[in-house]
Amino acid sequence: MVGALCGAGLMDIRLAMGLLVVAAILGDQVNYSIGRYFGHKVFHWEDSRWFNRRAFDQAHQFYETYGGITIILARFMPFIRTFAPFVAGVAEMTRSKFTAYNVVGALIWVVGLTAAGYWFGNLPWVQANLSKIIWAMILIPGVVVLFGAWKARRKAAAA
Repeated sequence: MVGALCGAGLMDIRLAMGLLVVAAILGDQVNYSIGRYFGHKVFHWEDSRWFNRRAFDQAHQFYETYGGITIILARFMPFIRTFAPFVAGVAEMTRSKFTAYNVVGALIWVVGLTAAGYWFGNLPWVQANLSKIIWAMILIPGVVVLFGAWKARRKAAAA
C-alpha cells in the first residue's frame, strides 16, 4: 500500500523505504531478543507437549542448518513471519548471524513490495480508484476474520 501511495505521488519513496527497512529490522530484532531471553525458561517445562528439551534440540538443529534462509523467506509468509525471529532466538541462532539475515530479508521484502506497489500506484486505474482500493484492503481482511470467528462459534455451539 505504501508503494502505491508513493507511486501516486502522496509519499516520498526513499523516505518510506528507509523507514520501513528500519522498522522491519528493529521489529524482528526485538522478537529475536525476546525468544533468546525467554527461550530457556520456556523449555524447562519437560512435561510440556510443545516446549520440551527434544523440541528445543530440533529447533536448534533446524536453525543451525536452515536458519538464514528461513529468516529471509519467512518475511513473505504471513503466519510464519511472526514466529521465525522468536524461534531463532529460542533456538540460539547467533545474534550476528540472525542480524545479517534479518537485514538482507528486510531489504528484499521492503524494496520488493514497495517497488511493486509503486509500479501499481502509477497505473491510471489505480490512481483513479486509490481510496476504494485502500478501503477494500482494510475491509476485506476484517470481513474474513469476522467470518472465521462466526464459523468457529457456530462449530463450537454445534459440539
